[in-house]
Amino acid sequence: MSHGARPELPTQRSTQPVGAIDRYFEITARGSTISREIRGGLATFFAMSYIVVLNPLIVGTAADETGATLGVAPVASATALVAGVMTILMGLIGRYPFAIAAGLGLNAFLASAVATQMSWADAMGLIVIEGVIIAVLVLTGLRTAVFNAVPGQLKTAISVGIGLFIALIGLVDSGFIRRMPDEAGTTTPVQLGINGNLAGWPVFVFAIGLLITAALVARRVKGAILLGIVSTTVLAVIVEALTRTGPSTADDGSSNPRGWSLVVPALPEKVLDVPDLGLLGQFTLLGSLENVGLVAVLLLVFTLLLVDFFDTMGTVVGLGAEGDLLDRDGKLPGIGRVFFIDSLAAIGGGVASTSSNTTYIESAAGIGEGARTGLASVVTGALFLLAMFFTPLISTVPFEAASPALVIIGFLMLTQIRGIDFSDYGLAIPAFLTIVVMPFSYSISAGIGVGFVSYVVIRCVQKRAREIHPLMWVVSALFVVYFCVEPLKEALGV
Repeated sequence: MSHGARPELPTQRSTQPVGAIDRYFEITARGSTISREIRGGLATFFAMSYIVVLNPLIVGTAADETGATLGVAPVASATALVAGVMTILMGLIGRYPFAIAAGLGLNAFLASAVATQMSWADAMGLIVIEGVIIAVLVLTGLRTAVFNAVPGQLKTAISVGIGLFIALIGLVDSGFIRRMPDEAGTTTPVQLGINGNLAGWPVFVFAIGLLITAALVARRVKGAILLGIVSTTVLAVIVEALTRTGPSTADDGSSNPRGWSLVVPALPEKVLDVPDLGLLGQFTLLGSLENVGLVAVLLLVFTLLLVDFFDTMGTVVGLGAEGDLLDRDGKLPGIGRVFFIDSLAAIGGGVASTSSNTTYIESAAGIGEGARTGLASVVTGALFLLAMFFTPLISTVPFEAASPALVIIGFLMLTQIRGIDFSDYGLAIPAFLTIVVMPFSYSISAGIGVGFVSYVVIRCVQKRAREIHPLMWVVSALFVVYFCVEPLKEALGV
């Protein structure tokens, strides 16, 4: 919904009796209802359920240094289990509508840059170590202190940048925007559809779904985001049944650019399946030291830590702002609880061999439905637990059906740009860089880092260094190290 469509907070105490669930989650106090929370939980689940299919393809099929793989089925079951348990904990303890699952980007980094140097058990041990360090930072109050040290307008820029980022994710995942082939011989990195044209039934489904979702949101229809996902999925199943478009890669391994990007929306042969939880506990904490040495381990953990730390911070800022959950100072009340559960999720991801789990920006789909409390997360988490048994049914929802919701949510988050004072270049330029680097680099943490570093540098040039919070100096210096990790590796010979 647009900002004007959000439910207004009550101006006076309701005379209606408030139940225990309402009191615990502060549903009425945040201007929501139980039905709205349930719809929001459903919308978030459908918007991010793809991770149960995608994470196994990234982590489960990649070979480690020994040539071993984790397997698709075990990773799928563990992915759903950890997402379900941690999202429920976020709802019950964090009490916000933030869902958790295996972090995209981190899982790819783990598969391509970490597991290739050691066994999967050793790689997952690094994830556990990273999660423990973040938990310590939360318990000491440092993570919350860093969050509060960020200028309010940079937090707004983070929200706007994330909005553009998830909109781009939706456009790319649907095939509406595509990467240019390397052999194209052009400096243009992306293009519209195939060779500048919208071709293929999956793109047609996305386009219709985008129009349906946009129309529902514009009409202020209750459950607009969820209705958009469900109706587009139904359309996708019908289209696939009539056209047999198939996956983006044919059975013989050849490219099928007009096919579905990941999930083929065909009715499954079976609905239920028994989960394989054999990966639980399959990690070693210090085995990586024998393979790559102490310095390399420290650099790997530092990279994982910084990305996880600031991806979560940026996501929480964006979601909190979108749901009107931040206070007058741009702070999220009780954020320490949110950060602590998020750190436990990182540990849980390593213990279960699913990669680090983190707060998901797709939670914006539920917030767009009006979810404002942890009850929505309890609903989402329960659905993830059920997903362990219903993986064949979940795989019916293609990217092309969930992507329209991401694009519309991106628009809603973009409207926050009104809160940035563009007359103050010392804030406006870092805000601009934060906003554009996130989608263009496909990284939340990269956008935050560029924004932080440029803010410190420009304020110093303006001779206004006294306005910079001491923690911003520290964090910016850490980001400089993060951006220079590869040169440091070369210099240190690791």
